[in-house]
Order: sequence, then C-alpha cells, then structure tokens
Amino acid sequence: MKMEKKEMPTKYNPQETEAKWYSYWLEGKFFEAGDETKQPYSIVIPPPNVTGKLHLGHAWDTTLQDILARVKRMQGYDTLWLPGMDHAGIATQAKVEAKLKEQGQSRYDLGREAFIEKSWEWKEEYASFIRNQWSKMGLSLDYSRERFTLDEGLSKAVREVFVNLYEKGLIYRGEYIINWDPQTKTALSDIEVIYQDVQGAFYHMNYPLTDGSGQIEVATTRPETMLGDTAVAVHPEDERYKHLIGKTVTLPITGREIPIVADDYVDMEFGSGAVKITPAHDPNDFEIGNRHNLERVLVMNEDGTMNSNASKYQGLDRFTCRKEIVKDLQEEGILFKIEDHMHSVGHSERSGAVVEPYLSTQWFVKMQPLADQAIELQKSDDKVNFVPDRFEKTYLRWMENIRDWCISRQLWWGHRIPAWYHNETGEVYVGHEAPNDIENWKQDEDVLDTWFSSALWPFSTMGWPETDSKDFERFYSTNVLVTGYDIIFFWVSRMIFQGLEFTGEKPFDDVLIHGLVRDSEGRKMSKSLGNGVDPMDVIDKYGADSLRFFLSTGSSPGNDLRFYWEKVESTWNFGNKIWNASRFALMNMDGLKYEEIDFSGEKSIADKWILTRLQQTIADVTRLIDAYEFGEVGRVLYNFIWDDFCDWYIEMAKLPLNGEDENAKKTTRSVLAHVLDQTMRLLHPMMPFITEEIWQHLPHEGESITIAAWPVRDTGLIFDEAVEDMEMIKEIIRSVRNTRAELNVPMSRKIELLISANNETTLNQLRRGQSYIEKFCNPETLVIETGITAPEKSMSQVLTGVELFLPLAGLLDLDAEIARLNKELEKLNKEVERVEKKLGNEGFVAKAPEKVIEEEKAKQADYKAKRDTVQARIAELKA
Repeated sequence: MKMEKKEMPTKYNPQETEAKWYSYWLEGKFFEAGDETKQPYSIVIPPPNVTGKLHLGHAWDTTLQDILARVKRMQGYDTLWLPGMDHAGIATQAKVEAKLKEQGQSRYDLGREAFIEKSWEWKEEYASFIRNQWSKMGLSLDYSRERFTLDEGLSKAVREVFVNLYEKGLIYRGEYIINWDPQTKTALSDIEVIYQDVQGAFYHMNYPLTDGSGQIEVATTRPETMLGDTAVAVHPEDERYKHLIGKTVTLPITGREIPIVADDYVDMEFGSGAVKITPAHDPNDFEIGNRHNLERVLVMNEDGTMNSNASKYQGLDRFTCRKEIVKDLQEEGILFKIEDHMHSVGHSERSGAVVEPYLSTQWFVKMQPLADQAIELQKSDDKVNFVPDRFEKTYLRWMENIRDWCISRQLWWGHRIPAWYHNETGEVYVGHEAPNDIENWKQDEDVLDTWFSSALWPFSTMGWPETDSKDFERFYSTNVLVTGYDIIFFWVSRMIFQGLEFTGEKPFDDVLIHGLVRDSEGRKMSKSLGNGVDPMDVIDKYGADSLRFFLSTGSSPGNDLRFYWEKVESTWNFGNKIWNASRFALMNMDGLKYEEIDFSGEKSIADKWILTRLQQTIADVTRLIDAYEFGEVGRVLYNFIWDDFCDWYIEMAKLPLNGEDENAKKTTRSVLAHVLDQTMRLLHPMMPFITEEIWQHLPHEGESITIAAWPVRDTGLIFDEAVEDMEMIKEIIRSVRNTRAELNVPMSRKIELLISANNETTLNQLRRGQSYIEKFCNPETLVIETGITAPEKSMSQVLTGVELFLPLAGLLDLDAEIARLNKELEKLNKEVERVEKKLGNEGFVAKAPEKVIEEEKAKQADYKAKRDTVQARIAELKA
C-alpha cells in the first residue's frame, strides 16, 4: 500500500486528513494482532453500553487506551486492543420501551420474542453510531475481534460460569429483601443504588397494648409499611420494656395482633427504644424476623402500588398511601408527632425512582469465598497494581465488607437465567441447555444482571471457555485496564474475582484509574444542567488530535478533568505550530531521500544541542508513558516541540540553510529530517492524524507511522558540551531581547553589545556561539572578552558566568526616557499611597472579607516592586 504524496497545504485541515488516514489504517490492517513472532500485549476496551452515543468520558477513557496500544505496537509488541459493546440490560430495555411507548405500544403487546427482536434492532443502530465515533476518535482497535456481551460466544461463557457456581453452591435462590425499582420493575444490586439526601419526616406513633394496659411508642420514615408490621422489638436489657416482652399490641388500621419481642439489634438510646418490625420491607427487620420466626407480610405490588394486604389502601401509589395513612392515623390519635428529618434515600441509578426495600425471590451469588480469593491476591507479589495506588484501599474496603450479590433481573433483554422449573414437582434444573423433556419444564423468566456478563469480559472475549482458543492462550491475562473510579465496585472488582475463580489468573496486571469529566466550573456534566459537551462537536470544530491531546494531558491519574473550550483551542494552535514548522523543514530539505540522511559530519552547536535534547525527550516520554503519566508526557513533548525545536532550532537552522556551506546545509537538512521524524513518532500516540500526515511527507521507510519503530535513546547523539554552550547562548539572547523590549528598541535597530566572560572556558563557549549571538541580538558592534569594564551610561545584565553591557548612547534620548520614567514613578507612588491608605483604614480592615484584604495587599506588593524597578532604572540612567 502506498498513499499518494502531495505537497503539504499551507493550512492544516483536520477533518479532511483524519477521514483519509483512518480508512488507510483499516485497509492496511495495521491494528490487527496476530504476529506470533512478537511478544503479546493486550487491552480490552471497557465496553460502552448500546444505549446511546459516546460521551466525553468515553472519549477520555479510550484515548488513554489508544495511546498505550499505539506505543506498544510501535515498540514491536503484537498488540491486541479488543473492541466490544455491552447490552446494558436495564438501560437498553428502558430505551426500547420508551420508544415503543411513543408508538402507543408496550413490550407486553409485542411479547418476549418480538420485543427482543426490537432490542436487537436498537443494538445494531447504536453499535454503528459507536463504531463511527471510534473511527472519528482515531482508535486503533482490532475490529476483526469485536465482541458483544450477548453474542453466542459470550453467552456460552455466561452459562458456563452460572452452572459452575451453582454446582459449587455459590449461586443460590432465596427469598430476601432486595433493592427494587418500581419503575423498571426489577431488582437492583446494592451498587446500582444511588443515595441522595432527601427532606423527609419521622412519624411517631403509639401502638396500643392488646390487654388495654397502655401503649408503646414507635417511629418510622415510611408509615405506609406499617401495614406489614409483624412485631415490635425492644432490647432485652431495657428496663422500660422488660415487663412487656411476650405481650402483644394491636396494629392500628388492620386490627392484627402482633408480639413484642426482645432483640439485641435494638438501640436503647435511639428514639423511644422500641422499633416496629416489617420483615418484608426492611433488610434489618428481615433479619430480626428470621431470628424470631415472624411472618413476612408484603403490602406492595411490583409497580409501587399497594396490594391486597394494604386493606382499604389497595391500588394507591405508595406515596399517595403515605399521605392517606398519615391522615387516618392522626384522626385515630395514633400518630401524635411528625418531626422533620433529612435522611439518605436510595434511588435507582438507571430510572431515578426511589428504591423500595422489597421481599422477593431472587438468584444470588454467595460472595464471601470469591471475595476472600481476591483479597488474598492483593497480599501477594502477583497482585493487581492500582494506579494511583490509593484506589487499592477503595477496592479492598468494598471486598472486605461484601454482601451476597443479587444477580437476577426482571427483564427480557439480557442473558436468560439457565434454570428450569418442573411444571408438576417444582424441581429446579440448572444446566447449559434445556432439559430433554422440555414440555414438562418452564425456564426462569428472569435475566442476569448486566455486570454478570461484563465481569467475564477479559476472558470471555478471548474465546474462553473453548479449550483451543489461541487468543485466550496468547493474550490473557491482559496487561492493563483503563477505567473510571466510579465503576471500581461495579466492574473492576467483579472481573478480578471471576477471573481468579475461572482462569486461576488475575484478569489484568494494572488498573489505570481516571476520574470524571466535569465542566469548567467543576460540575458533573448532565442534561439537567445543560452543560454536556458532545466529543463529536469538539472534533468537528478542532479535529480529533486537539481533543485527544487535551484529554490525555488535562489531568493526572485518578483525578477529575475539567473541560475548557479554550484549552482545546490551544491544543489546536499547537497542532498548527507543528504543521508550520514541518512545512518549513520540508521546504528546505531539497528533496532529501531517506537513504541520504547523514549527520555524521561536522555539526553545529545547535545541531548537537537539538539532537541531545531529542535523546532526553525520548527517554522522558518513554519513562512517563510506562508510568501512565500522560499529562507529563504532553508537557515534555509540548516544551520540546514548541520551545526547543520551533522557537530555537528552526530559527538557528536558517543560518546554514541560507548560507554557502553545502556540507553544513546537508547536515542541517538531515538533522531536521531526523528530529522531525522522531518527534512525530513520539507524538503519534496522542495525535495520530497530524503525525501520520507529516510523517508521510518526510523521507521515511515503511507504510505507516502506526507501525514505525518507537524512538530509542541513542547515546552516540548526546553532546553535553553543546548543551552547556547552547543554554548560555539562549540566556544571552533572551536577556538582550528583554532589555530591548524594556527600552522600546526594536530588533531591527542595531545596537552595541559588550559581553564580559569571567574565565577562559566561558570565553571559548561564547566564541563558539558567536554566530548565533550576532544573528539573534543584531549588534552593530560585538565585543566578547574577559575583564570588560562597564561603559558609562549603559544597561547591564549579570548572567551565569557572563556580564552584558548595552551602552545607551544613540539608543534613546536619555532626558526623554528619564522624564517618561518619572511620570511612571509619580503614578506608582499614587497607587502605593492609595492602597496603604485603604489598608490603614481600621473600618475597612474590620469589615472587608479576608479575600478582598489579601487582594489589596497583593496590589500593594506589586506596586512597590514596580516602583523600586523604575527608581533603579532612573538611577541607572542618571549615573
């Protein structure tokens, strides 16, 4: 494959360039793994949900992965970056149902099979959107291995894991209090519940003793559940209630007689010391109910309405029932106090509905044995390495306080639970396939939690449980997982314990954790705030490279990233700087071919300096990428490209390029070509499109920069003496330019410049760099010696090892300059006086906010510093 080479346009057009190169990469199959002569390296993409288009968080996450994949590919690894998507059970089903609702239909109108067909149609539509977004981002994914959590291979892995855990006694079915979403009518695992502080109330009630001897006070935040009370509990050591243990109370409204029981769980110090027990609607009450063999009375339907056990409230919504029951209890004199109470209320992560603790028969994973393995792993040398390491504590804290995992969901879209119930005997059969006499069995209607299949992602995508899977043998376990801190519990932890249980290995060596993308004010991006940013909009405006460079360099590992349009624009400016520098270099290469690159001859100080700086940059960038410090990688590359290469070397290269020495020209062209080639390779993982475009115009070998060798530090191209020389020369040039600016003397105007060296070594350095000083300081007269005495009426600058003198005669009208500076001094004196007066005002200091006072003090210091400088300048001119 060869891409036709045209002259570089004067202006970089990201949109045109990016579409062209991505097609070229795919056609060349540069991203496909499979070269068994190389060492394997693998990453699996955190599969995005097929519920919608990708957001900035996905763009950030995948950019970091792409950087790693591209670097490793260039370093000669057989790199597999495996793409795929997640079926996202609850979320996708909710989207499909909403779409049906717009058409006046429900899933029940369609039936299960037709609804699943509609869900697959949704999946295909949104999968194509996601692939298009991946391509616009420039992601180097191996599409030949793309997977989906509901494809046949992964479904087989899910069945294998379910059956295996069931046979080991680690999956069981039971009646428990679970988190219930009344809106989507499904169970939720603990980590799918988001807790929010809500203004509620404590409702204080007196339950009458059945024997008429008195009453007992209880309180609740959910009075509608009192219809399901089956006991009142007190602490066995509570002297106030010891005489009541074993007696009964009559439950208001229902008239049911319920016992008073003694249980250590009750806190004697909290409230009245007596609590109502509702085993079907509270997890703690459920446990107390088990200890005392209490009846479990469920008073709600799956949709959050009250059921037949709620007597006259049947059919009411739970919150409507609350209002009605409060009114009725107040009228009966049972409810005697309502106390405001701010409390934490669980909401469904997917639907936003208030979660109901609900008695239900569900499937669970017994977590303790699986968690214990994962905890033990972290005590070994082979542990999973968390980056930053503080997140290991977050992970372990959750593992050490693990609860059994509710894995069944009352949905149609997902992996159907491989369990069947006998129509007559009720016997349960769990297996990979349906029982032979299927007409006598009915399969469980529920599907598995989405995270059940996602937990297998690193190995199910590689072909497990097939015994002859080459990819599994070669690429598992993977090298790194890149993900956000918000799914350590949801996903990272589950992949680790399932990987250990079913493969005997950890699923990845490292976990690189990043934060969330927030707006410029630090707020989470959301539809309600209207502050979301579509990554495709950013790409359409500034190109993918600008977005990628911003995302990869805008934060350190583990921290959140704030999005600023201005910063994306500045990376776009960086791209243009690279483009313009590359165009200059190419225009001056005079048709140089790859085999003609040769800088073995005599090199200038600038040549040696830039080659040395390149070696330092190669070493720093490689080390920082290995440490996942992408922000620092960006800083190092930005400084090298913008400052060293563009602002200094290219300017200095113009001397030989415009001179008469053909050998010097040839060497400079070779250095330009080599440095630009190596720099484009270093920058390529972050900015793949512009680097490929420039590299293809450079003299090179190979089809694409994507498979070009990663730069390696060459000690033969390190010239420490030239670096010392160059740093001195740069300091002198900067100092002279600053002095010119202060005196309003343009660069075009010739000046007299005297440079005094403090020893012979420095003098030799200065003479080696004399041509650069002449070029960039523009002196009419240049004197470089040791022991120069300061001329009268001159500006002086003391630098390391040298002193600069600029005689002022002829540069400016001394009287006019002194007059101007005196005017400036008068202005500054007034400002200092004004601020000091303000700060001396006791009333102002007493009343003004601390921030305002600090600002005034900062102004005072600034004005005084400026005044001192002006006074010194006047004294210097008058001397």
